[in-house]
Amino acid sequence: MNHHDPTRWETATKVHRPVPMAPAPLVVQQPHPLPDVQTIQLPDGRIITGYAIAPTKAPEPVAERPAVNPLAVNIALGGIGFAAACGGLMLLTTFIAAVAALIQQLVILAAVIFGGWIATQVLGNNHGRTGGTVVNIRRAVFKRNHFHG
Repeated sequence: MNHHDPTRWETATKVHRPVPMAPAPLVVQQPHPLPDVQTIQLPDGRIITGYAIAPTKAPEPVAERPAVNPLAVNIALGGIGFAAACGGLMLLTTFIAAVAALIQQLVILAAVIFGGWIATQVLGNNHGRTGGTVVNIRRAVFKRNHFHG
């Protein structure tokens, strides 16, 4: 038995074959009816024939709308200004912090120098210097809680 016999298969199963349809008749439709033909005689005797054209109305002026919503423009400009201000403020705060650090280091340097000068004045030896206060200390005697000098 041959399973690939096309005649046997067509008889056992109904096969529907498409039937081409007749083409629809073409109807030419004009978009607008043609206006009437008019003939005009000019004062010099010439005759002009043509279609009458109705005068066209000028369209009413439409209020021009801006291409971008003004609110959106204001929001965008505000964002740009805010970003610029933030950058400027960041630079300003950085500059202030740098100046404060410089002043702090100058104060520390002045304190170290001035403190060293004071220490040399107080703790320095006075050998060979004149003009200082001379204090003579002698031995004092205390007898019976009474000072004898």
